[in-house]
Amino acid sequence: MGLFKDIKKRFAGADHVLRTKYGDFNLARESDRKKVRKLVVELQRSTDALTRRDIQDWRNAWQMAINVDSPNRAALYDIYRDVEVDLHLSGCIEQRKGFVMARTYKITDQGGNEKEEALHYFNQEWFLQLMGYALDSIYWGHSLIELGEVTTDGDGCPCFDGVTLIPRKHVIPEYRRVITDLGQDWTTGIEYRKPPFTEWLIEAGSPDNLGLFLKAATQTIPKKNALAFWDTFAEIFGMPMRIAKTTTRDEKELAKMEKMMDSMGASLWGVFQQGTDIEVVESTKGDAFNVYDKRVDRANSELSKLVIGQTMTIEDGSSLSQSETHLEVFENLVERDCRMLKDIVNNQLIPKMAKHGFPVKGMRFEWDDSVDYTPEQQKAYEEMVLANYEVDGKYFEGKYGMPVGERRQQVAPVLPGKEPEDDGNGTKDGKKKARNMRPSRFFD
Repeated sequence: MGLFKDIKKRFAGADHVLRTKYGDFNLARESDRKKVRKLVVELQRSTDALTRRDIQDWRNAWQMAINVDSPNRAALYDIYRDVEVDLHLSGCIEQRKGFVMARTYKITDQGGNEKEEALHYFNQEWFLQLMGYALDSIYWGHSLIELGEVTTDGDGCPCFDGVTLIPRKHVIPEYRRVITDLGQDWTTGIEYRKPPFTEWLIEAGSPDNLGLFLKAATQTIPKKNALAFWDTFAEIFGMPMRIAKTTTRDEKELAKMEKMMDSMGASLWGVFQQGTDIEVVESTKGDAFNVYDKRVDRANSELSKLVIGQTMTIEDGSSLSQSETHLEVFENLVERDCRMLKDIVNNQLIPKMAKHGFPVKGMRFEWDDSVDYTPEQQKAYEEMVLANYEVDGKYFEGKYGMPVGERRQQVAPVLPGKEPEDDGNGTKDGKKKARNMRPSRFFD
């Protein structure tokens, strides 16, 4: 049970006093703000109900979530929990998130100059968690993330001790409120966009967005049912039926025969009295593949189109040109996710970090596209620059970690049909004259 489970939130005029049964807190004081800041995570948690869902449940939950007067996403999030465990959907989400999380980034000042020393404040576990929660808002619709306490890492630099996702069922994003108990009306909740809470919270996703899981449920629900029906089909028709015929009327013998048939299992043998016939009847039902497997395949392809915009980067493709076109569509989605993260970091995270003492005021988060070339592209790019411009050797020394000396003198190329000049030492461009003593027919 949370410390503030039974809080009755009442502010006394302009003095920002929060009255609770545990005492009054003056939110204008730093000490009281720290005590109250954890209120949004000290929530009464409840166990999610894992029950079978159908399309009607999905429609009812959707209707409750879009209720204007009292929006409630609890039932919809229960369905989302079932949607989230779909294996194919999970693979699509991890592929899309992985492409974003694998990209490199940089921190720049207001003049666009890269600040390598500032990267240390972001190359932390808490920042990766924050980006993951922010990307989850694409599928859940909204994520409210609380920053942890400010501490120092092993190098003595300031950092957060972690980030926490506020339980989504307790968040009413349409009205920017957090309720302490499920079932409460949003009017009794805490307005998290006001001090002191707003200084510790990062919000991802728009208030009215219900996420991609809303559409994904239309495929994961029937897919799960199709798989269950397929298992039932396999149980009934997958094994041949065994029929025992006997002429005995002895109840003990009949019970003994029934027990032997039941325990026969894979051994497929038994001891029966004379006059007993055992018949094995094979099933003639052979259309389960087309009925169930095709439905599962269709659900998977629809989920691929929803999350990654196409099918070929996660399923088999038919041609290189088509797969390249599909990859371009997928990369556009990844780029959109990157822009979303960039806006969250620059407009919310960095200003809050500066308020909490991080030396990042005026800095900006940028994706570093210059290092995302393939080795072949990087080689071609550097050869093009070297052929047209003078490049400082420190670039290669810093990039590849190898000592670079002075530039080597280039030997002027010899044009066809033109004799090289004598260098005064009996050689022409370092080559002995004897090499040029060839039959005269080569010099006609």
